[in-house]
Amino acid sequence: MVEDEWLTERFEEDRPRLRAVAFRMLGSVSEADDAVQEAWLRLHRTDVTGVHNLGGWLTTVVGRVCLDMLRSRTARREEPLDARLPETAGASADGPEHEALLADSVGVALLVVLETLTPAERFALVLHDMFAVPYREIAPILDRTPSATKMLASRARRRIQSADGIPDTDPVRKEHIVRAFLAASRDGDFDELLALLHPDAVLRADRTAMQMGAKAELSGATGIARRLSGHAQAARPALVDGAAGAAWTTGGTIRVVFAFTIAGGEITAIDIIADPEHVARLDVDFLPHHPPAGDDPRNAR
Repeated sequence: MVEDEWLTERFEEDRPRLRAVAFRMLGSVSEADDAVQEAWLRLHRTDVTGVHNLGGWLTTVVGRVCLDMLRSRTARREEPLDARLPETAGASADGPEHEALLADSVGVALLVVLETLTPAERFALVLHDMFAVPYREIAPILDRTPSATKMLASRARRRIQSADGIPDTDPVRKEHIVRAFLAASRDGDFDELLALLHPDAVLRADRTAMQMGAKAELSGATGIARRLSGHAQAARPALVDGAAGAAWTTGGTIRVVFAFTIAGGEITAIDIIADPEHVARLDVDFLPHHPPAGDDPRNAR
């Protein structure tokens, strides 16, 4: 009985994130809720006493369920996402987490592009770029090697970056680009960093960040990618004054903010802000679905 109560409590804590995973995968609120409900049923049919990371396990289960639903949808040749959009736009909110889920509807254009991907491409891209699931954990689900899974996500990422009809003002697309950049930086994926950066991109640091070891300015995608490859382990995606960015904290205090400038689907500038007074003036809201962040400032540069 106590164990059932604990599982229920843990599942409810993870429910907003699981619904967000499912919504990004399926583009439908009702289908996302169905996927989360199926994960709940599987949780109660499975002995999870040996599972050390229940949140990760649940994310994988929801991902598997969504993958099956996408494949079934493809087999039935269902109508495309844009024919179902009124459902997401007009759904009634039943709580804060539901309202947060529906906020993704501002990225309708991105969801339409995601719909053009194969189920495997969409699965790899969403779980890795948006929810920081490592390729090595995604690969077995797709019956592929980690390298092949990485290639799937890369192909999907390039298709999104080059897609027509998604304006640079789309906040969800910009958030996706920042998340992809952070994931590529953490993974040490030099080629992906280059693909996300404009050739003439610039990396700038304020005086405080320079005192922490950052260079005042670094120009060119190659130099920036080389500098950041394998770093940003502690950076968490965030909205910085309402725009997609990142930040890291120590002891619950925001120490460094990364402000991204994005145009044409590419990152044209990254500003590293570490001056305490400047940071205090910024409105920083951390985004959900991030992995636990470390506190080593060297990993945030």
